[in-house]
Amino acid sequence: MNRMNPKVDGYLRKSKQWQEELRALRTIFLDSELTEEVKWRHPCYTFQERNIVIIGRFKECCMLNFVKGALLKDARGILVKPGENTQASRVIRFTNVQQIIELEPVLKAYINDAIEVEKAGLKVKFKKITEFKIPAELQNKFNEIPALKTAFTALTPGRQRAYLLYFSAAKQSKTREARVEKCMQQILKGKGLDD
Repeated sequence: MNRMNPKVDGYLRKSKQWQEELRALRTIFLDSELTEEVKWRHPCYTFQERNIVIIGRFKECCMLNFVKGALLKDARGILVKPGENTQASRVIRFTNVQQIIELEPVLKAYINDAIEVEKAGLKVKFKKITEFKIPAELQNKFNEIPALKTAFTALTPGRQRAYLLYFSAAKQSKTREARVEKCMQQILKGKGLDD
């Protein structure tokens, strides 16, 4: 059994909800090759300093987030994308401790699979930025202001992706246009959506 990280004790003490579920999940992870850490203010379990799984708590559930979940063999079909545009991670949500107890052998198998994925050096193949559709409203601004296109293509792929997803999420053209207008100066300064 691995050593408990005192910072995780603090996280558990602060959890008004899901304490029993979080403790059950922690016990499963401590009985593996993973190292217990705290990252992004959440318990994070690593293998050779690589993130494998993160535990989170929310109002409606607690959850496991397998960082490279897309690469895991999901024989039970319990791993789900946390969001529509998620490419790598997969989550399992829990609303009671009995679910965790029943799935313990499966969770241990998924943990071992995740460790094997890391040992093999496997990487999730992300969509290239060129595979994302550029909204017409952004393309119109690129045509109108070539410096905007230059600044946009100079951004990191992650920043470009964030802008494209943000612009494309709007259902109406008017809203997409307003979002592009609002972000133009940020793009021209070489900054990402959340910078």
